[in-house]
Amino acid sequence: MKKITVITGHYGSGKTNLSVNLAVRAAQEGKEVTVVDLDLVNPYFRTADFREMFAGMGIKLIAPDFANSNLDVPSIQFDIEQLAESEGCLIIDVGGDDAGAFALGRFAEALSSYDGELDMLYVVNQRRYLTGSSAEALSLMFEIEKAARMKHTAVVNNTNLGCETTPEIIGRSESFAKEIAAAAGLPLAFTACPEELCELMDLPDIFPVKVYVKPLWDL
Repeated sequence: MKKITVITGHYGSGKTNLSVNLAVRAAQEGKEVTVVDLDLVNPYFRTADFREMFAGMGIKLIAPDFANSNLDVPSIQFDIEQLAESEGCLIIDVGGDDAGAFALGRFAEALSSYDGELDMLYVVNQRRYLTGSSAEALSLMFEIEKAARMKHTAVVNNTNLGCETTPEIIGRSESFAKEIAAAAGLPLAFTACPEELCELMDLPDIFPVKVYVKPLWDL
């Protein structure tokens, strides 16, 4: 993992669950970790929901003023540039689609100085509405880049159907993710896979994930 990791994607693509897994793994490796919840659009399924768990692992969480409240107010009272200068790694969970990426655009100039130390990962889920085709997913990726004024560095395949995910669903999605990456001129960083299914997969670059973000009816 590089010093700064920015996570983007479509609503429901699994960005937040991936962000949590990356933060937990980095902390388990002994790294100092800061997670920024930059989701100013969706009040549900956000990294701010994991404040207590992060605190227990020594992970610092920075979130908008009104996160975890019944107010959805786009208020940011923190300096990402200062956070980027600190020791350890910084993980930024961006709001869904281009609407969420506008908040990231405020910090594009400051983050540009970390070229080479920054990954901007585009998370794709073939089973998610409006990104079921590579053309749709690619179009959304470019819209996010325009809003954020930043370019992605890699694609992450996070295709799943929640608790109904099977090895076949993940396996069939590999070519979909590779097609998007190739069209964008980017590498496919890895394929995220639920831990319990990893032994059944025969794919390179598998990244085991725990399902931290669950539907409201499973909480």
